[in-house]
Amino acid sequence: MFKALILTAAAVLASTLPCLAQDPGGRPGPETQIKDSLDGTIRWMRAQQDRATGSYGDPLTTALVLCALGESPRKYREPDGYFVRGALSYLLSHQDSDGAFKDGMNKANAKLTTIAVRALFSHQNPERKKAYANALIWLGKQDPIADPFEGLIGPDLEQPAALKHVRSLLAKRKGDGSWPSTIAGRTALASTALAAIDLSRYEKMFRPAEGPQAPIVPLGAFTAADKDRVLISMQKGAAFLVRVAEDGKFGAPGHPDAGLTSMVIGSLQGLPTPRDAAVQKIIDDGLDWLVSLQKEDGSIHQGMLANYVTSSSIMALAASDKPNHKAAVKKAQGFLLGLQADEGEGYSEGDRYYGGIGYGGDERPDLSNLQMALEALAASGLEEDHEAYKRVVSFLERCQNRSESNDVRIDDGGVIITSGNDGGSGYMPGDSKAGFLDLENGERVPRSYGSMTYALLKSYVLAGLKKDDPRVKAAYSWLEKNYTLDVNPGFDTSRDARAAYQGIFYYFLAMSRALNTYGSDELTDAAGVKHAWKRELAGRLIAMQSKESGSWSNRNAPRWWEGNPILATAYALSTLAETLKE
Repeated sequence: MFKALILTAAAVLASTLPCLAQDPGGRPGPETQIKDSLDGTIRWMRAQQDRATGSYGDPLTTALVLCALGESPRKYREPDGYFVRGALSYLLSHQDSDGAFKDGMNKANAKLTTIAVRALFSHQNPERKKAYANALIWLGKQDPIADPFEGLIGPDLEQPAALKHVRSLLAKRKGDGSWPSTIAGRTALASTALAAIDLSRYEKMFRPAEGPQAPIVPLGAFTAADKDRVLISMQKGAAFLVRVAEDGKFGAPGHPDAGLTSMVIGSLQGLPTPRDAAVQKIIDDGLDWLVSLQKEDGSIHQGMLANYVTSSSIMALAASDKPNHKAAVKKAQGFLLGLQADEGEGYSEGDRYYGGIGYGGDERPDLSNLQMALEALAASGLEEDHEAYKRVVSFLERCQNRSESNDVRIDDGGVIITSGNDGGSGYMPGDSKAGFLDLENGERVPRSYGSMTYALLKSYVLAGLKKDDPRVKAAYSWLEKNYTLDVNPGFDTSRDARAAYQGIFYYFLAMSRALNTYGSDELTDAAGVKHAWKRELAGRLIAMQSKESGSWSNRNAPRWWEGNPILATAYALSTLAETLKE
């Protein structure tokens, strides 16, 4: 039976982690990693920018980089920061009055102009329509030229040729995210931009397809739980994790994953001491392995999700007392501080993403990553008056649907995205994983939803805001009005009934940590009913636990890895530990 449980968990893990996807021959499938691979490439290219001028070396290379940024799976745009905005300004400064773009020799260049047109098309802006049109007019007057990308990127391919091509490209990628120059006269930066453009065409082709969906499983009734029931439930969950562990590590067989391991080790430390010897050994071995993964820059990861994994590792390590763990935490603290979008990375306070923290490579901060980093920084012992906490407030305001403090106004293809006024939060400034609300005036508002509004509340408190601050009060009011343990509230279910089940274990953990950080044992819902959330949340989780294995999993919405019983069980154990706090 135990072997079957291990194989089942491993199969679910392999199906939900793109980094472990394999082809029929059993080899890793890098084609499923295009977006993540390009995240590292974008970060490398961005580091090559001249902050004084905005250029990436010369007009042609700058145009190529802008094409790579605009055509990447994440489709970077001008509001994302100076790495796009400055490059566009530099490129346009080389456009002549007749529409032609001039090269480094100050001569009109048809090849450059053709690539610049493609770059401008990728970064459409009403203010640049004239520049775009003038360049097209100038090109129309010139003798036809060969495709400037011919021989530099391959033709559009279909399977299986595309698979071979993508794997060949990724095999040449260096550890820092760049590609070496293989043609005389072309810089590594230009070669890297071309490779990024080439790869971006195939991201959708190799994106894992969603399988058939099973019927929705109602979460069912539950009763509030006391401490004894919580401890029994946690012991069952820990026993499951012990059975699927490999020397203190977690992942598919033979493929330990630092993110999963850090989440699990952190959750097991929520068990009261003295702990079972098998559990304690997994904790000790897992922590030592995480320390062994630490890079020179302080980060702890295996090449992906640098912020998330480092933050999770900090929280796991900070809960232990070993001296070498404390040293690793201090070193990792510096890495997280370096990720913040601030003046050191070319951002200013007026930028949409100022103060935020992203995955550590995707160049687009979000509230989910930020709240993880803030909690890790607090656990690492960062002083409460540190400037990093002060900078995050601007980002938090732009995530919150509160127009008094949110200045976001985005022109998205003629549709204006702006702030609502319900006090809740979306995923990032101007965007929400829960979708949008369409207003009568044609504008759109990112939908507020539960997990991110709890993340907002916790982050405001960690940033030093008090309970009587109007921004904090607005977030707390939304949470009271939308209190529920049945779904992750705020999602639009008109098209997909299971949408509200997305991230429900993440929602439960965000709720418990936010309310403990805020200092609240009771919430009053929209009907005026008071809820002792700790006992109710504990009861809900116990009712969802597998009677056979002791694990948890999100059977209704496996998105965000919650169909993986290892991760879902780690979320559940961490949440139950929060419900035991006085």
